[in-house]
Amino acid sequence: MAGAAHEAPRQPTEPPDLRAVGDRIDALLDASSSGGAVARERSEELLRLVADLYGAGIERILDILYDAGRLDEEVLADLADDELVASLLIVHGLHPYGVEERVEQALEKVRPYLGSHGGDVELLEVTPEGTVRLRLLGTCDGCPSSSVTLKLAVEGAIESAAPEISTIEVDAPTEGPAAPPSGPHGAPLIPVDSLMSHVHGPQAVLADGPGSWQGVPELAALRPGEVARVVVQDVPTAGCRVGEDLYAFRSECPRCGDNLGDASLARRLGGDKLDALLICPGCQAHFDVRRAGACLDEPALHLDPLPLLQHDGIVSVAVPRPVAS
Repeated sequence: MAGAAHEAPRQPTEPPDLRAVGDRIDALLDASSSGGAVARERSEELLRLVADLYGAGIERILDILYDAGRLDEEVLADLADDELVASLLIVHGLHPYGVEERVEQALEKVRPYLGSHGGDVELLEVTPEGTVRLRLLGTCDGCPSSSVTLKLAVEGAIESAAPEISTIEVDAPTEGPAAPPSGPHGAPLIPVDSLMSHVHGPQAVLADGPGSWQGVPELAALRPGEVARVVVQDVPTAGCRVGEDLYAFRSECPRCGDNLGDASLARRLGGDKLDALLICPGCQAHFDVRRAGACLDEPALHLDPLPLLQHDGIVSVAVPRPVAS
């Protein structure tokens, strides 16, 4: 056994790639369809039974903590704040907060983004059938993409926090075509998408809506005052950080067509340190970052802002798909 003393220490096990796990589950379910309907049903039943088993175990853990007097409001809040744990609690009907409260919490998270575009959102109701009714308030004047942009950000936050919601209806204050409401996204027997919502994050929940989300780590690394050129869903995008806030716009300058990924940031004359202007490297046009990219030189022009959300250090941006008239 002398050689045992010289064995290399066991390396810690790497945590699983949850995104890969979710994708693999979906792939295996799809592959089972090649064996016919019976094979598909058996695969879904197996997945459902395993999920039920783990759900019973999670419920038992909560009961033990409660009986020990350690499941207080602070612990419940910590559990609810963890995206992985919260998603599992939702799937098994064990989440400490109801749907309406989670929707309100989701709206609070996106309100700073909405405010940066001159908007806000009001929760009208959550119906027993799983429909959330919202009203968008005060979108940016003169920006035709505002309603779709704000709607996309709001829907992404809600569907991430409350994946059991079947429909989101948004009353936009401005006229024009509205993006189609999101539809149900649960699997036939077990809500696999809900189970894995913490895996895919905001970039997957809007696959059937007006756009979809993509993680953009380059923006998370930006320091205050920096501008970056990135590509989101094949769309050239300019991202910048002002203070602690991040912003994203389609990178084409509406005045000269130059790429704003090479633009610079400057403080607006007479404004505070957060009143930032994005200056086009080609025509030197000035665009107000915090006011949805309004052009100071030609008021009829503006940048095209893109929805941006931050979750646990992950920055995601979405490009709204064109809405048919």
